[in-house]
Order: sequence, then structure tokens, then C-alpha cells
Amino acid sequence: MQLTKSLIKAKRPCREGFRWFARHYTEHGHYQELLDALVADGRSNDACWLLDQFGPTDEVRVVDALTADSLVFAGTLQVLGNAEAGALLRVGRQLRVARGLRVDGDLVVGEDLRSDGGIRCAGKLTVGGELRADWSIDADGALRCGGRLRVGGDLRCGASLEAADHVSVGLDLDVAAAVVCARGLQAGGRVAAGGALRAGHGILAGGAIETGRHLEAGWGIRAGEDIAAGGSIRAGESLSAGGTIRAGAGYGIFAGLDVALADWAQSARVSAAVHPPDLISGHWSGPAAG
Repeated sequence: MQLTKSLIKAKRPCREGFRWFARHYTEHGHYQELLDALVADGRSNDACWLLDQFGPTDEVRVVDALTADSLVFAGTLQVLGNAEAGALLRVGRQLRVARGLRVDGDLVVGEDLRSDGGIRCAGKLTVGGELRADWSIDADGALRCGGRLRVGGDLRCGASLEAADHVSVGLDLDVAAAVVCARGLQAGGRVAAGGALRAGHGILAGGAIETGRHLEAGWGIRAGEDIAAGGSIRAGESLSAGGTIRAGAGYGIFAGLDVALADWAQSARVSAAVHPPDLISGHWSGPAAG
């Protein structure tokens, strides 16, 4: 795709960016070549702006390995080995990495991201579609996923986490701020959130569930160990813990919020090692079965 001066000017670019284009291109430039030239000249923000304006392409690039300070690619990128980037890695469509993926800045993928190894991101991690890593994901910044999020090992996030579909983590989930999951959340180990944790469907953890603020699920909540929240605990259906269930000081525990009173004994059961002192709603059924 060729980008002309008139096409770019119609998008109302910044003055400095348009001057750069006019200095380097007489009348028009190939889209991807223009993105590469901007990045090479230290103008990654302008390259991202250009991609935002003209969108992704159907170009597919396959490389044995990737090592770059910054890269903005408008199409689909397939890396047959390891991939490493410095300040920025942005891909317009899909990114597929056969081994490990490391980015020392922001990682942005327009559609699906798949790594057969682990993912390490020192900045923000944003994926428009499905995000899958066979090993662990470690992100220092906020993580945003527009589809299903699947991790074979641990998932650690140094800011907030937001997913528009199911979240499945093989081991521990550790998020420094809030967690918002549009559907279900499942972890083989511990689930910890420094802020509130909200799931549109159910929450299932093999270990403990701990939140700094409110804990809420549209369906049920189940943990193999303790459930502890800094705020209230609210479940649309049942609530079960292998250990204790504790809400924050001054807050209550609510189960069966979306269940008729007549069905509480079947669909709004509350079970834990001991009766929660702040249980407001739900049918207490005694200690959870081992």
C-alpha cells in the first residue's frame, strides 16, 4: 500500500511528523517501508500513530529469530525461534513466537498473540484477541486482553489486568492492582489481586484467593484454601473454601445474590472450615468436603 502526502495530511498529523515525511519522500511511500523508516529514525510514536490511522495489512513476515530495539509491523509476524525487542514491539495483526518472547518496553498486538514458551514484558502488554503462552507470563505494566487468556504456568502482572473472555492460569495468578474478567477465571494455584477482583462468571482456584478490595463473581467462587478480601465478598451462586472465608473489616459476605430464596440450599451453598462471622446471605452447609 502506497501512502501519499494527501492521504497522510487528511489524517491531520502533527506538524513535525508531516515535515519529516515531506523531507524523506517526494510524493508517496510504501506503508511498511515508511513504518520501518520512522522507527529507524527514533520516531516510534509516529509509526504507531500511522498504524492507528491506516490499520493492519495482510502481509505475513516469517523470520528465524527476532532481535530489535523497536519494531512496528502492520501485518502478521511469525518468529520460528526466540523474539527479543527493546523499547517497543507492535504488530498490527497476529504475533506467533515458537520459543520465548521478551520485550523491555511495551508489547502491543492487534489480534492474537501465541508463544510456545514464556512472555516477559517490562511495559504494558495489550492484545486485541486471544493471548496464549505455554509457559509463564510476566508483565510489569497493565495487561489488556481482548479475547481468551491462557497461561500454562504463572501469570504475574505489576499493574491491573483486564480480559474480555475466560482467564485460565496453570499455576499462580498474582496481580498488583485490580482484576476484571468478563467471563470465568480459573487458576491451578493461588489467586491474588492488590485491588478488586471481579469475574462475570465463576472463580476457581486450587489455592487461596486474596484481594485487597472487593471480591465478586456472577456465578460461584471456590478456593482450595482460604478466601480473604479487603472489602466485601459477593457471589451470584455458591461460595466454597477449603479454609476460612473472611471479608474486610466492616464488610459482609454474600452468596446466592442471583438465586431465588427457595433454591438457596441447592444453588447458594456456603462451605468453609468454620462459619464466616460476617455471612449475610446464602445457605450455610458446613465445612467443605475434602
